[in-house]
Amino acid sequence: MPLTCRGRVRGQEPSRGDVDDALGKFSLTLIDSLDTLVVLNKTKEFEDAVRKVLRDVNLDNDVVVSVFETNIRVLGGLLGGHSLAIMLKEKGEYMQWYNDELLQMAKQLGYKLLPAFNTTSGLPYPRINLKFGIRKPEARTGTETDTCTACAGTLILEFAALSRFTGATIFEEYARKALDFLWEKRQRSSNLVGVTINIHTGDWVRKDSGVGAGIDSYYEYLLKAYVLLGDDSFLERFNTHYDAIMRYISQPPLLLDVHIHKPMLNARTWMDALLAFFPGLQVLKGDIRPAIETHEMLYQVIKKHNFLPEAFTTDFRVHWAQHPLRPEFAESTYFLYKATGDPYYLEVGKTLIENLNKYARVPCGFAAMKDVRTGSHEDRMDSFFLAEMFKYLYLLFADKEDIIFDIEDYIFTTEAHLLPLWLSTTNQSISKKNITSEYTELDDSNFDWTCPNTQILFPNDPLYAQSIREPLKNVVDKSCPRGIIRVEESFRSGAKPPLRARDFMATNPEHLEILKKMGVSLIHLKDGRVQLVQHAIQAASSIDAEDGLRFMQEMIELSSQQQKEQQLPPRAVQIVSHPFFGRVVLTAGPAQFGLDLSKHKETRGFVASSKPYNGCSELTNPEAVMGKIALIQRGQCMFAEKARNIQNAGAIGGIVIDDNEGSSSDTAPLFQMAGDGKDTDDIKIPMLFLFSKEGSIILDAIREYEEVEVLLSDKAKDRAILKGKMIPSYIINSNPEMENEEQSSPENDSQNQSDEQVSSSSQEVDLVDQESSEESSLNSHPESLSPADTDNVASISPSEQTSDPTENHETTNLNGECTDLDNQLQEQSETEEDSNPNVSWGKKVQPIDSILADWNEDIEAFEMMEKDEL
Repeated sequence: MPLTCRGRVRGQEPSRGDVDDALGKFSLTLIDSLDTLVVLNKTKEFEDAVRKVLRDVNLDNDVVVSVFETNIRVLGGLLGGHSLAIMLKEKGEYMQWYNDELLQMAKQLGYKLLPAFNTTSGLPYPRINLKFGIRKPEARTGTETDTCTACAGTLILEFAALSRFTGATIFEEYARKALDFLWEKRQRSSNLVGVTINIHTGDWVRKDSGVGAGIDSYYEYLLKAYVLLGDDSFLERFNTHYDAIMRYISQPPLLLDVHIHKPMLNARTWMDALLAFFPGLQVLKGDIRPAIETHEMLYQVIKKHNFLPEAFTTDFRVHWAQHPLRPEFAESTYFLYKATGDPYYLEVGKTLIENLNKYARVPCGFAAMKDVRTGSHEDRMDSFFLAEMFKYLYLLFADKEDIIFDIEDYIFTTEAHLLPLWLSTTNQSISKKNITSEYTELDDSNFDWTCPNTQILFPNDPLYAQSIREPLKNVVDKSCPRGIIRVEESFRSGAKPPLRARDFMATNPEHLEILKKMGVSLIHLKDGRVQLVQHAIQAASSIDAEDGLRFMQEMIELSSQQQKEQQLPPRAVQIVSHPFFGRVVLTAGPAQFGLDLSKHKETRGFVASSKPYNGCSELTNPEAVMGKIALIQRGQCMFAEKARNIQNAGAIGGIVIDDNEGSSSDTAPLFQMAGDGKDTDDIKIPMLFLFSKEGSIILDAIREYEEVEVLLSDKAKDRAILKGKMIPSYIINSNPEMENEEQSSPENDSQNQSDEQVSSSSQEVDLVDQESSEESSLNSHPESLSPADTDNVASISPSEQTSDPTENHETTNLNGECTDLDNQLQEQSETEEDSNPNVSWGKKVQPIDSILADWNEDIEAFEMMEKDEL
């Protein structure tokens, strides 16, 4: 937890739901980063870390953990540590005392995971109790029926390696059985798999298919299992799936989810960040062109937002704004550089490092981004950041002599743990029965390559990759919503639609007649709302029914867009005084009144608590808040009344802190503070809202340092600008004294994503006017429509957005005109200097005295926080 400067321990912090399933009180970060230390040539630190694991880590804890996360992070971490421990021992300098202790721990953990496979299908339960296993009353798990495809299909590397290392064949047998079952359950006509599957019946629960969350590492492990184990059946399966992916999911440079039964129908209009691994897998496959295309598209998104949002739309707008410092894009960058030798990918890596140091570096580590648009932080640094991000960025820039072993002798797991390739010829007691049925040769010359010569596959010419990237250079900034183009093209024979949603007027008799012809009924509700319902069977003809369907789709999107425009984006509170210097950024809720920080210059000042603290009456300490930013507590009166009282006392801004102890933007959606129903034009100061956890960071800082200065803005500002001089850039370094023991978030968040489907036989739209209230929800995760009853009615309310299309017809998410591209271009220009790979490293030269002064300042800050036991 890099903001509060302590490790995250299961049960000692408020639950984050499924995200915490990676925590098992087994020193997750310590184990997950073992082999990273060796890659970074920190052999002494590695030896010390192994001793800590053997001395302190207990695997027999009464805690329910994710089978998937525990396998890739802990079992993989122990095996990767063991692999490099025996390598170092053979070299004769380090680890001479080592006697397979990590391997014995891995074997113990493997046996603890085996009860999860006690299902009729052989697919594992998604969770298991480390102490009590499955189904026992004290286990508190074993009732689940579904798991994600990646969760069941990302076991073979670790389990097979464990079998090959120990000679205990049971682990590889169980992992192979799970993979065999998934292969048999693929959709035979499309050769695609769904996102989630019933572990007892084998029925697909979520029938959308892509290469991102929920499926990603299943494909990765099919190809890598062939590489590590040499079993041709894994390559045949991968090639079959890959042909389907390139046929249906790949829409260069995009990778869009489709329905497994109707693969020509897109299942959603957005992409998640986990698919960023796929270009790296394509390099391993040998398909370089689409890898370059998709990677370049992702890089353009990163240059726009500094980081890759958790999800973004097909027209490259933010869909989910978080970024938990995921390493997949860095992974693909490393593999593309290895394949092409193109120095462009070194520039990409430089951009990643600069952005990490500039926007994510905090005194106790690197903090995840709560919102890439504002630059606000989240109090988490997941173990995969040290396990993968450090590894791939170091290897990207490392020369061969910088690494003390030959990296080509190992294969990376999905968590970037290293397994030696010599395992392929060790303890081969598993029969290689090829159960790949109905396999037919596909029209793909890549299938002939099993051990490709890289000089042949990848032309040793940087212009080769550049020629592929060039057409995509401005794809993000010049993109308009694709959906509009598709719908316009789909109108029959280019004919103009009889009525567009944006032109519709409920009082126009001619419009009502057109609606009737299209099978659309208009209903006036008692509360003043107007409701539209379409029944295709009531349309005058099938063509009119199609027109009605398009009209309803446009109306749904128009309604959703209007609701979005009424919401304000989150704001940022940045602590800029010593010893923070802008490194801590807190997510803040905006107000519908007062100074608009998106249109005016940010407000900077020292903070002071108001008296009374609730701010509901005239302040008794106006001299304390004069010229400062007042802190006030939520409750007992309207937000606007609080704002007027602190403004009258001379405050230049206000921060309202939630009175609900323990509330946090990590677990609750942000909301915007509404007015009091009266004219609020008299309020001229900016007002922001902080939840209790974020507010306590400021209050704790006041108690510690007395004077605390903050910046209220629409997004976090560059620290160099805040200080008026350069902040020293932190070099990525694995410092054992700053190691957060346990932190996590499943890399595969698919089980938390809702199944978005809406049926087509009828649709309904409510056109609603939002009413003012003291608080209106500003949800950071857009909600989606859920399936309705037998009549399949989809309704829209102010807190909802349109969902994805479904099975009976092809629908498209219409994103409206390109109204915000000017703003996007403006934002791009603001970050151009930092993100442009052509900017010289030497541009930010400063005198040595200034550099030393900066470093002394930071050293002093760290010394002052020793009491926090960093």
